[in-house]
Amino acid sequence: MAKLDRYLLSDFLQSFLATLIVLLVVSVGGVLVDILGRIADGRMPAGLLLSQLGLQFVVYLPIIVPLALMLGLALAIARLYRDSEMAVLTGVGVGPRRLLKPILLLVAPVVALVALCSVWLGPWADRTSEQMIEEASRSVVVAGLEPGKFTQVSGGGIVYLSSLNEDGTRMGKVFMQRTRDGRIDVVSAKQGSMFFEGERQRFLRLEDGYRVEGPENGALDYRLMRYASNEIALPDRDETRDKDDPEMMTTGQLLADPRPEAKAQLHWRITPPLLALAFALLTLPLARSAPRQQRYGRIMMAFLAYMVGVQLSILGRQWLAKGDIPAGLGMWWLTVPLLALALWLYFRDGRLGRPRAGATA
Repeated sequence: MAKLDRYLLSDFLQSFLATLIVLLVVSVGGVLVDILGRIADGRMPAGLLLSQLGLQFVVYLPIIVPLALMLGLALAIARLYRDSEMAVLTGVGVGPRRLLKPILLLVAPVVALVALCSVWLGPWADRTSEQMIEEASRSVVVAGLEPGKFTQVSGGGIVYLSSLNEDGTRMGKVFMQRTRDGRIDVVSAKQGSMFFEGERQRFLRLEDGYRVEGPENGALDYRLMRYASNEIALPDRDETRDKDDPEMMTTGQLLADPRPEAKAQLHWRITPPLLALAFALLTLPLARSAPRQQRYGRIMMAFLAYMVGVQLSILGRQWLAKGDIPAGLGMWWLTVPLLALALWLYFRDGRLGRPRAGATA
């Protein structure tokens, strides 16, 4: 590899990694807020926080990595123009098209990574996440109930468990206090368990215990009763997706599925690496600038172009799923013209317009 290629590749790689780290840090906030909200609502156990965070990042990598690649390359190329390095390279006979080799040395493995995440790792992470939550939802731990701790549940009640079995389905010595309609309700039981009604509704069944009910204002109107079974509602769990949901299917299964929804999901997985390649090739003409010209305006144009491409891919997925466009057309109407435009701009030596006759370089 020539020294120039090594220098440019190192510069492009550092800029890409720095941009990727920033985007991941920004993205972690939104993903973390969503997961914490589900944990607070009792739809997910706190013990799954880190695993769900990691799996969700794998799902979102096909969207984050192409953006980081494009912005990283745009920043690095814009710096070459700002510091007049491109002028020096042009003076020694190295034109913008000469940058294609070091760009592809970075782009090729990154596009391969995006394809791997989009076609295989992302769907696997989504299925694994769904399976982990499904298994955990059958344990009372998913509602935040832990032995030796006072926990607030839906309806304003407070529950205390003295013990819990290994699979989280049976409890020992349960205490619960709740206030409703101006009266205090205190319930105790020797043991308890969790059961389901329908797909989402969950209840605690308390067995062999006592219930004391009285006014909250300090009056003496109290009632004491003993019960054999008492049922208490827990927060509903998340809706589960069917196994024939295209998002839960492997890419091989999607290839054999004739449904429009499956074809839409298949093209949704194929599109990210092609968009990553197209926008990476577009960075050179989009980042081209004069030495004293502000570089962030063109970078913003590149960012807006990427957002438009992503939005068009989302719309294309919806159109395919509804049958508004033929399955054979897929997302090729978006990716093929975009790749052709990127290649054409490279053949034009990275220029957005035709040079005027007699103009000096």
